[in-house]
Amino acid sequence: MPPAAVRAQPRPLFSASRIVLGLLCLMYLLTYLDRVNVSTASAVFENELHLSKTQVGFVFSAFAYPYLVFQIIGGYLGDRFGPRRVLTLCSLVWAGATILTGVAGGFAGMVLARLLLGFGEGATFPAATSAMASWTKPGDRGLAQGVTHASARVGNALTPPVIVALMAWIGWRGSFVATGLLSLLWVAAWWAYYRDNPARHAGVTPAELAALPPFIDYRARRRNPVPWGPLFVRMLPVTFVYFCYGWTLWLFLGWLPQYIRNQHHLDLKNSAFFAMGIFLAGVAGDLLGGWLSDRIFRRTGNLQWARRNLVVIFFLSSFACMVPLFLTANLTLLTLSLSGAFFFAEMTIGPMWSIPMDIAPHFAGSASGIMNSGSALAAILSPVVFGFIIDRTGNWSLPFLGSMGLFLAGAVAAFWMRPERTFALDDIAISAAS
Repeated sequence: MPPAAVRAQPRPLFSASRIVLGLLCLMYLLTYLDRVNVSTASAVFENELHLSKTQVGFVFSAFAYPYLVFQIIGGYLGDRFGPRRVLTLCSLVWAGATILTGVAGGFAGMVLARLLLGFGEGATFPAATSAMASWTKPGDRGLAQGVTHASARVGNALTPPVIVALMAWIGWRGSFVATGLLSLLWVAAWWAYYRDNPARHAGVTPAELAALPPFIDYRARRRNPVPWGPLFVRMLPVTFVYFCYGWTLWLFLGWLPQYIRNQHHLDLKNSAFFAMGIFLAGVAGDLLGGWLSDRIFRRTGNLQWARRNLVVIFFLSSFACMVPLFLTANLTLLTLSLSGAFFFAEMTIGPMWSIPMDIAPHFAGSASGIMNSGSALAAILSPVVFGFIIDRTGNWSLPFLGSMGLFLAGAVAAFWMRPERTFALDDIAISAAS
């Protein structure tokens, strides 16, 4: 596609597509607030519930088992029935699960609540990608994904101080109930405002609609089932690369506050402050990575440079930033090292989440679900492995070696992603729907 074909057109500040994007940003923030609040609250409930570090790791990762399963199922449902219904139902489940976490009486109750959270949140990002495929211009995909995931990192950054404040006010159990109720408010706003077909939205303008990709009715999509075998093979390298990213993401989300508190003997409030700073570096990475990916695409029309090559550069940069973890004990230097590693890792988000829309624009939910299953698998393994290593060695830096190795492996595997090659069977789906 020539650069002129994807050149951005000005839109009103509060256009319908931007409001939809804003709602999705809020959803991403809330999903991460509800899934990583346990990492801060664990400093209190692990003692109250008499949990070992390995058990805490299982609590962190329990939601990831159904989360993994529902990545592909959720993407398929989003493509088949539309994101409006799918995200509404999923949000009700995850909000309820967050509230139930606050009433858990022990290890089994915490695990069950987190499993239910995984069922609710498993479909959210693939279904949201399906929504973005209909409501976002191709030349804006990288930034749109960067902005939404930056909102998730804002959730990461806000969670430690917010949960600490809520625990001081209403206890750790009350903090889960409060965040769950906040998620219920989002459900009402999404159902009231969003429409699957942009043309049926009362607030969309003709100029805005003309700039969006053609909408294929979900009834037409049901007559053309997702070609799972070829699509899975096509997305396999992308999934592995995203697993390499997800390993470090879930290590940070689950254990970062406790790493800072135990490695440097800080109290809960100060460890939350340092964790917030590292997560804010991820916010900047999400925004900059998505913006840079779209800018390169608009200038060159080259998806290899705009997507794949950027991922390689960012993975290698994250690897380099982690080296000081084994060379110094200075808190400031270690914080800068972790911030840099997380910043560059998050710069991959815009390019990576654009790739499913580039490869299979009319199966974007299903393709992104396949890709995100790599991160979901990492969410199962990474927190438990971290906790196991700490229980066995007491060395809080040692688990980061796995992240460094996977960054190198992901940089190599990225050359097999081929985002410039659109999934051929899309042409069949388009012609059949015509």
